[in-house]
Amino acid sequence: MNAFARAVFPLLSCLLPAVVLADATEPVDDIPAARDLPWLERFDGSVVVSFSQSAYDEYLFPGGPLKLVEGDNPRDENNNRLWQFAPHQTFEGARTRIVYVLPAGRSPLEALRGYQQVVEAMGGAKTYECKAGECGGDAGRNTDGGGGDQSVAMKLWPHSRVGDAAFSNGACAQTMGVSDQRLGSFAIPDKAYVVVHAFTGTDTLYCKAINGRTIAVVDVLELKPREEKMVTVSAADMGSAIASTGRVALYGILFDTNSSTIKPESTPALEQIAALMTQQPALKLHVVGHTDSQGGLESNFALSKARAQAVSAALTAQYGIAAARLSANGVSYLAPVASNADDAGRAKNRRVELVPF
Repeated sequence: MNAFARAVFPLLSCLLPAVVLADATEPVDDIPAARDLPWLERFDGSVVVSFSQSAYDEYLFPGGPLKLVEGDNPRDENNNRLWQFAPHQTFEGARTRIVYVLPAGRSPLEALRGYQQVVEAMGGAKTYECKAGECGGDAGRNTDGGGGDQSVAMKLWPHSRVGDAAFSNGACAQTMGVSDQRLGSFAIPDKAYVVVHAFTGTDTLYCKAINGRTIAVVDVLELKPREEKMVTVSAADMGSAIASTGRVALYGILFDTNSSTIKPESTPALEQIAALMTQQPALKLHVVGHTDSQGGLESNFALSKARAQAVSAALTAQYGIAAARLSANGVSYLAPVASNADDAGRAKNRRVELVPF
């Protein structure tokens, strides 16, 4: 458990009913709704304490150790120095994250080798492996904490994405101290990417029930096409929304992760914006980029503005809209329309808005 939690817990326990907060307990059964992927068996005797899935998401795949990000002392939202896997890739597909607590006496290395054996039996191969400080960043930190260096766990799954209840086994496994960490990334051609982060969890306070146990965090990105769910907003509907609410939010303008390059499937949305501005020649629009909360505030300011600029440039270059009628702005993640705590909320927050001026 992080230092802040240790500091505030005594105060909270005095103010809240005893049933609200509880220590971690000896894990015996999988949490409700958790399940293994049918093709990726678990380490024998391990128990699932955290589970999440998304039909379509992105995942950062490490191909080398964490390296300190160069620049004017860049920091994340928790004032940690920024690190990044070098090299790394970002893939999109069906994502599954399973956090296991292994039986007592099993080591992080044993967990990693077990998953490696399963993946290699399916024709997969190891892309990268490291241990302890070789992995870069702060080798003793889990997903949370501030004012220091980012860790492997923070890069793979920031604390803002941990949705387990405070002091539960799932939260403990993802926030307690880390020792003897092992990281392995594996690729199964035409099927999936698998990342295993195994370590010994350390906490003798609220997470003492699993203190000293091996935690295996298994992230899987299966290569599946995105279901076509997006509906292009017509020029008429854009105009109606702007007239009634003063803005319209668009989700049909798509970008790759951490990129301001507009994806080809965004063409229908751009065509409708151009049609609206052609129909209303006096209309001038702020093009406002919005991001989710993944990454630092300042980096998202730059990204959101760059995306807005890309949209404005496309409307001018490809559709003949006068540049003077467009103003590109980015607001990072300061104007969310949903919680950033889960995938569905983050997807709603990643958008382009049009606001007249």
